[in-house]
Amino acid sequence: MTYFVDDKGFYGEFGGAYIPEILHKCVHDLQDAYLPIMESDDFKREYHSLLQDYVGRPSPLYYAKRMSEKYGCRLYLKREDLNHTGAHKINNAIGQALLARRMGKTHIIAETGAGQHGVATATACALLGMDCKVFMGKTDIERQHTNVERMRMLGAEVCPVTTGNMTLSDACSEAIRYWCCHPSDTFYVVGSTMGPHPYPDLVARMQSIISEELKWQLREKTGRDYPDCLIACIGGGSNAAGTIYHYADNEHVRIILAEAGGSGIDSGRTAATLHCGSVGILHGSRMLVMQDEDGQIEEAYSISAGLDYPGVGPMHCNMVTKGRSKVFAINDDEAIRAGYELTRLEGIIPAIESAHAVAALSKVKFNADDVVVLTVSGRGDKDIETYLKYGDDI
Repeated sequence: MTYFVDDKGFYGEFGGAYIPEILHKCVHDLQDAYLPIMESDDFKREYHSLLQDYVGRPSPLYYAKRMSEKYGCRLYLKREDLNHTGAHKINNAIGQALLARRMGKTHIIAETGAGQHGVATATACALLGMDCKVFMGKTDIERQHTNVERMRMLGAEVCPVTTGNMTLSDACSEAIRYWCCHPSDTFYVVGSTMGPHPYPDLVARMQSIISEELKWQLREKTGRDYPDCLIACIGGGSNAAGTIYHYADNEHVRIILAEAGGSGIDSGRTAATLHCGSVGILHGSRMLVMQDEDGQIEEAYSISAGLDYPGVGPMHCNMVTKGRSKVFAINDDEAIRAGYELTRLEGIIPAIESAHAVAALSKVKFNADDVVVLTVSGRGDKDIETYLKYGDDI
């Protein structure tokens, strides 16, 4: 069984391109252009040169000795937090900015929640001399102030979004509205494996550098090119897609995903879409969505600004529905504790998004010789105030 996109833009029953007429031409132009450009020698040469010399790839694969002893396995951490800008988001942002330039686009827009994709996009635009506008919910602007100032310092315009609960989903909606009004010269750099086809596939391919590196790094460290288990946090699904991309069809590899449980999946304050969602259409794609009985999108909640999205990318919806991936809902308090645990046992402060993945370790039974890879998708500098606010009793 294959879990990749088909020629119509679907992953099983999920995916597609549900778009307003005004965006029809620019989305179809992207569908026609992205693979020929990405597979060209010129693009590959420039992209991989920037990944190496600018982003700092390959990111290390670190054996976490003390955490391994605690959880009874051989735990390796894929250190995306050590990339330039502090997260995996830069892999995709630079790639899409290069793609946009080759398509003749001059104006870049993006959405952001925790600010990491916004910072990455602003960074790529500063590097390439492109105009940049980032949409960010007012709630997220207040809790991610440092990233907001980083974006502005890089020359991006940060546009506060005051609709809904003023977080990631609302930022996506506002970016799409802007795109509808400026379709000809604007390229929307989508930050996760969501949106109309080809974005879920495009972002997954950009992030697949993570698992591409894992294959040779694991061979060097363990003598084989695959782990027994992969673990990643999931909101829209970009770091998870990159982590599992080259292992999706390898049934020897368990896939564990950690989504944001918020205050609990039955609390009404959650972002656990894979537990609580039903099939619907959001931001141009058919996916699992948190919605009421009338199909109205429900507000997602999480302590993590990067995981409080009321949908999940179609690649992951398909894999979870088919039983390929196992998903745990990690509550806020569990994520905070896990973040402190990694910090104190390994000296690595993870983003709160990544701390959800760390918390999943306690929910899985391992054998002593199991090779487990956990992707630390971002560093926790941006979340220090949140850790301090909620970690007093830890």
